[in-house]
Amino acid sequence: MTQSTPLQEGCVNALARLLARDEIRELAHRYAVATDARDLDALVALFVEDVRVGRDTMGREALRRDFDRQLRAIGVSILFVGNHVIDFDDADRASGIVYCIAQIQDGERWIRQAIRYDDVYARRDGRWLFVRRRHLLWYGIEEPHNPLLQPPAEWPKSHTGRGTLPETLESWQRFWKRGP
Repeated sequence: MTQSTPLQEGCVNALARLLARDEIRELAHRYAVATDARDLDALVALFVEDVRVGRDTMGREALRRDFDRQLRAIGVSILFVGNHVIDFDDADRASGIVYCIAQIQDGERWIRQAIRYDDVYARRDGRWLFVRRRHLLWYGIEEPHNPLLQPPAEWPKSHTGRGTLPETLESWQRFWKRGP
């Protein structure tokens, strides 16, 4: 049996770190997509099973109820994830900062927000998950026009107007059909 060299071990460790970094970045992207689609199953699956929700509650089911309540308070959301910095504590724990621009329907109003998420991640059973996700707001501003109040775009006929998302997404339909 051949022994690995320090260079080989270094390459293996570097590759493992790159893969971990990519998996963690994917968490932030999947969070945005699941939120916008109102796919609560996908959303809560991104968190550790013993996630803390508030001061006294734990678990994915509690998190599901909390997300359900928050997301029913708004209409359409579009989260665009940008900068993502990740620092590793060890092979199974990391923290990160994620920047996000959100566009949110609030009744007739259209809101744009600049958000920073302060995250804690853990690898459990070989999979990276959120331990905690703290939402910090730089600003929120009401836009002068709500783009969802436009007439239908009928794309590709017209490049401007209301599109078909998110109402055509099955998860969106299930979310609103189910009720609180």
